[in-house]
Order: sequence, then structure tokens, then C-alpha cells
Amino acid sequence: MAINKKQVGVIVAGVAALALVGGGIWWAVGSSGDSAAADSEASGTEEQVAAATQFDLTSQNAADRPTIEPVAAAVEALEASGFQPIEAGKLTVAISPFAAPLGVLASDDDATVIGTEADFGSLIADGLGLEYNPVAVNWADWPLGIQSGKYDLIASNVTVTEERKDLYDFASYREDLLGFYVRADSDIAKIDGAADISGLKIVVGSGTNQEKILLAWNEELEADGEKPAELLYFDDQAAGDLALTSGRADASFGPNATAAYKAATTGETKLVGTLNGGWPETAPIAAGTAKGNGLIEPVQLVLQSIIDDGTYAEVLERWALTSEAVETSEINPPGLPRP
Repeated sequence: MAINKKQVGVIVAGVAALALVGGGIWWAVGSSGDSAAADSEASGTEEQVAAATQFDLTSQNAADRPTIEPVAAAVEALEASGFQPIEAGKLTVAISPFAAPLGVLASDDDATVIGTEADFGSLIADGLGLEYNPVAVNWADWPLGIQSGKYDLIASNVTVTEERKDLYDFASYREDLLGFYVRADSDIAKIDGAADISGLKIVVGSGTNQEKILLAWNEELEADGEKPAELLYFDDQAAGDLALTSGRADASFGPNATAAYKAATTGETKLVGTLNGGWPETAPIAAGTAKGNGLIEPVQLVLQSIIDDGTYAEVLERWALTSEAVETSEINPPGLPRP
């Protein structure tokens, strides 16, 4: 896996980590005592330590992100569309810095947003021949900001839904995945259905879609006379992580992006299965803009261009998120059904 070698700011489990759980956010800052406890309880191996990857979380990461030349077809489409950026010559992109590897503020300043979403926003601006103008926003603020014309584009782990498509146009660029993770030395090799969780202890967030999935699978198991999984709930992500790495839990189930990042940084866990975030339905992650403003086709052309030329893969590789790759960027693909 190709990772940026200028590795200076490092996030590891129990030191400083952001984690999304069912749309909510946990901020976990562990003390040296927490780290020592994790070390003493988890049976980490030399192989696990060797597998850990360091990530540059300073503002230098933004300077080192991949860049591209303007994509001729996208520039032509943008000119023909009549779309006018909020600021002339710039693409103003809203990004919520809520969790690594998706988006976080650089460790050495309080303004630079880094992560996969910032990288993709920058590449879209490059491809359109515009200056990249990222704006850090609270997650709850982007819908009104896009509708009111405060931002040109949202690139911040937004799942396509049929309801959102009433107000926004989307161009997809990642899979929306939930991931099952186990200890790196676990004998569990696969979890992709009810039969695979029978009798397991699984860490999951209360009130999340992933909890609903596990409860549905437990119903299947009980109907078949099989032992259901035991669901474990914790008040914060650090406690859930420790339960898994110490062996008190067999697996965890939650948003794949943040779990994949932690697996890469610590080497203590591994991925054994994924499901779409809207299971049993499917929907992708996409960049969004105001409905009918002419921007989405040029954006899709840039996204497809970077998928085709390998720049897209480079971004996912440098953030340990290759499991969420797609082969095609689609305009307004099918989204999660209306409530």
C-alpha cells in the first residue's frame, strides 16, 4: 500500500482519535494510563506492531496531497453549464472535520482540514480549473449552506438518499460501508451473515443502524434455534476499542472508514466483513451541490477522470481506505429510500 512517507503527526488508538458511531461522534483522548492498560490487556504481537502505519496529520499533509491538471471535458462542461461559483475562480467546498481519516483539523493549526474528503474536494477543484477553497463546517450546517449558496459543494461523507435528491444533485465517489473488525490474531476470518455471529460478543453503538442489523440477525438465529450474538455497549469509543483488543469482545461493528484507519494505525485489528451502510438497501457516498445549478456533471467528469487515471486510488491508499473504492462515479445514483 502506497502511503505518504512524510509521516510526522501520528494518531493511535487511546492517544487521540475521533470515531463516528451511527451519525454520532465520540471524542476519545486517552491518558498514558489508558495506553498502558491497553498494552497490558491486549496481546499485541510483533507482527501487529509491524503492521501499524503512521499518518502525517500536520498541515504538511495538505501540501503533500495529490494534485491533477484541469480536466478538459470537465472545464468545458462547467463553462457550458452556466454555473457561477460563489467566489469567482474558486470552488468553495464544505467539509466537516469530524473523524480521521475522513476529515480532521491539522494537528499543528486550527484551520487546515485534512483527510480523504479534503483530498477529493481539492482534486475536484483542480479538475475544474478552480482554486480550492475548503470551509470547515458543522455537519448540521451543510444542507442549508448548500441551498442558500454559502457553499458550492459538500464533500464530507454524505450518503445519497432519495429524500436528499429532492434538493441536491450528487456525484458518487465512495462506498458507504459498515465494517466488522476483530483482533489481528483472531481465528474469525469472515462475518457476512447471521450464521457468522452466533455466540459472538460484538461491540456496537446503541440506536445505530448497525445495531438494528445485528438485532435482525439475532432474530434469525433464534428462529433457527441458534445462539444469538451478545451485543456489548459502551459509553465511549475508547472503552469499546479496549474491550475488543483485550479479548473481552470478539468483534466490533460500526462505520468502516474510522475502523479501517484505526486498524492501520495500531495493527491490532483486522477487517473480516463489510455491509453497505444502508443495509439491506445500498447507497454510495457522494459530493453534493444545489439541485439543478449545473455543477454536478463537471464534478462527475473530474471524479471519473481520477478513478480512471489512478489518482483516486492514491488518495484511498494514503488514508488506508481502499475497501471503499468504486469503479464508476454516478450522477444521482439510487439512494436510501424515503423514511
